[in-house]
Amino acid sequence: MIDANKWAIIYCPKGGFFGGSQSRWERVERCLKARKIAFDMVQSENSGSVSRLVKMLIDNGYKTIILFGGDSALNDAANCLMQEERTIRESIVLGIIPNGVMNDFAHFWGFDEDNIEETIGWLAQRRVRKIDLGCVRYKNRRGERCKRYFLNCINVGFIAAIMNLRRRTRSLLGSRTLSFIFSFILLIFQRMDYRMHIRINTDVIKKKLMTVCIGNASGYGQTPNAVPYNGLLDVTIVHHPQITQLFEGFYLFLRGKFLNHRSVYPYRTRELEMHVEPQTLVGIDGRLLNGTPVGPFKITVEKEVLNFLIPS
Repeated sequence: MIDANKWAIIYCPKGGFFGGSQSRWERVERCLKARKIAFDMVQSENSGSVSRLVKMLIDNGYKTIILFGGDSALNDAANCLMQEERTIRESIVLGIIPNGVMNDFAHFWGFDEDNIEETIGWLAQRRVRKIDLGCVRYKNRRGERCKRYFLNCINVGFIAAIMNLRRRTRSLLGSRTLSFIFSFILLIFQRMDYRMHIRINTDVIKKKLMTVCIGNASGYGQTPNAVPYNGLLDVTIVHHPQITQLFEGFYLFLRGKFLNHRSVYPYRTRELEMHVEPQTLVGIDGRLLNGTPVGPFKITVEKEVLNFLIPS
């Protein structure tokens, strides 16, 4: 029988030349032992193994599951937990030690990948908060009904393409800012408008748009006022700007004032429905959804469905 206080840690190595995950894990291990925290560690082999490991840990009775990884690994863990019965899910607490290519959900709470000792100290205090999850329901190309939860955001269009490139370049460059700038430069000459049909609150928008972000949290800076505990989603719709406005928007984005741009229209809602043309990229928590949804798809929020460890 597993000790209820024992942590299960899923170690997700960071790829790329600047990864350095092994030395970071050794630092985590030293800190855990110094605090006399009982734990078992399992290592994920690839991006598809996190869900399998979470399921295995649940079945073996662990009640505290910590991801030593990034947004995508956390997304996989949350989706795995949401497949469990409510009574089982409510007995389990999820936590994060940021170690991914992208760690924006951890940053939302104030966790810093460069301060492992502080992070573990906060997790050890076991301050649990029930958080909301966003949910997208859609049909895939085979006509199957699919459902995927998200902690941070869904991006549709141009920013989904940037996040996809950023994810690839971050593993090489090792810097969030440099990877975003490099990705942005690569996309200047790419397609910047996508035909979308959106129903949100009382508005119907049917036109070419640059990008849409639906945020349960900060949305990589595009939904800066969103919080994952008010039962609402923040939505940022960006109309296609002129090239000079594009650089202005990039500047405001880096300054944290993205919503001040003249082409940006913010909304707040409990649900919305979208329909996009084929080949439009859709990203969920920093990773591309497997194929563009076919036909209309619905995005909602589910309030206080996951136990999450937050800083003191």
